[in-house]
Amino acid sequence: MTRMTRSSRADNPQTPAAKAGQSLSNRPVIQKLRCAVYTRKSSEEGLEMEFNSLDAQREACEAYISSQRAEGWLLVSDRYDDGGFSGGTLERPALKRLLADIEAGRVDVVVVYKIDRLSRSLMDFSRLVEVFDRQNVTFVSVTQSFNTTTSMGRLTLNVLLSFAQFEREVIGERIRDKFAASRRKGMWMGGWAPLGYEVRDRKLIVNEEDAKLVRSIFQRFLKTGSATILARQLIQEGVRNKYGKLIDKGILYKLLNNPVYIGEAVHKGVSYPGEHAALIDRKVWDKVQAQFQINPRKRSGAARSQTPSLLKGLIFGPRGVAMSPSHTRKSGRLYRYYVSQTTLKQGAADCPVGRVPAAEIEKIVIDQVRMLLRSPEIIVQTWRSARKSIKGLTEPNVRTALLEFDQLWNQLFPAEQVRIVQLLVERIDVGVEGVDIRLRVEGVTSLVGELANATNQRDAA
Repeated sequence: MTRMTRSSRADNPQTPAAKAGQSLSNRPVIQKLRCAVYTRKSSEEGLEMEFNSLDAQREACEAYISSQRAEGWLLVSDRYDDGGFSGGTLERPALKRLLADIEAGRVDVVVVYKIDRLSRSLMDFSRLVEVFDRQNVTFVSVTQSFNTTTSMGRLTLNVLLSFAQFEREVIGERIRDKFAASRRKGMWMGGWAPLGYEVRDRKLIVNEEDAKLVRSIFQRFLKTGSATILARQLIQEGVRNKYGKLIDKGILYKLLNNPVYIGEAVHKGVSYPGEHAALIDRKVWDKVQAQFQINPRKRSGAARSQTPSLLKGLIFGPRGVAMSPSHTRKSGRLYRYYVSQTTLKQGAADCPVGRVPAAEIEKIVIDQVRMLLRSPEIIVQTWRSARKSIKGLTEPNVRTALLEFDQLWNQLFPAEQVRIVQLLVERIDVGVEGVDIRLRVEGVTSLVGELANATNQRDAA
């Protein structure tokens, strides 16, 4: 008689091994989430320490990520640390790099120690949340638990951000009030120390060597009466401020209008007695300010309209060195010149043609230009160049236009004469043996086009 035996253990689905296999097959697959830690500190103070605030924030965030390892959280290798950057702006290098990685799909979760580390501005944070939502990125604050995927979580986030922004604004107001109170007491509140002073123990102390330079600049301005001329002289002399920059016109204007030099501290347009010593006497200061009351635009505009520099930027000396316009007055009469930069810097002995009378050289150039415009070679060359852009243009048209221009020259305003010369002339070289003038063919073509358009408009009218 044959006996039926029970099925083996491996074939029995109710055995412990079978039960374990069944539980493994039903276990859900855990999705890996790449976590990026972002840290920020507003000031650079303490960043040089071996363990600073950024390290403390990162350590807390890494510990939180480790606690979520069962949920598939993994720390990315890149560090996103902004040391010395305010939370009131998104212009932060590490944050920009983090956003770029989010857009590229390299980050699934952003972890911060506190939400104001990411931003203190409600508007900026809303922009960041839009980026997170668009890329399905989760935002987590280690010390403030909320879920941005729910309406209540978003409300909590907005409330926290409102308080963060409020805190930032209160801190800003407190700093501004403290700054204003300190300025009312005449205290120096930092920044670039003006020429003539140096900072010691957060106070302005007179530097006697630089103070002599400042006083001489004020006196020289009263003598010349022109910041432009004085700046040009200072540049030629190689005079620099304490930071190594040549004292040009912009720096000179700031220096001559800085009330620090009469011992005042200014805050939002209001002057207070300063703690520091004055460098300039009040009478000298008042004379300088009275000089500035004369409208410089009217003065310079009138001078330019009466004495236009037709060849500025076009004229060069025998060694290829540029020549600059200059003038002087004698017995109430104005004398204009073009002076070589070599003469200005090294003296007249180093340049064979260091100075030429402006009226004389301008007349020579204008006469030569007008004569060249009448020459058959220039007329033909201009017509061949201009006919490509001006349809129906004939050689007689070009000749007529240039002859009309020759007759109209003396009727043009000085500013228009300067424009025409700059348009037609490429370069003027002045030598011991004579003057070499180079015309711009494209400039002549452009002039012909302007004259042709003017003629057409006149005929149409």
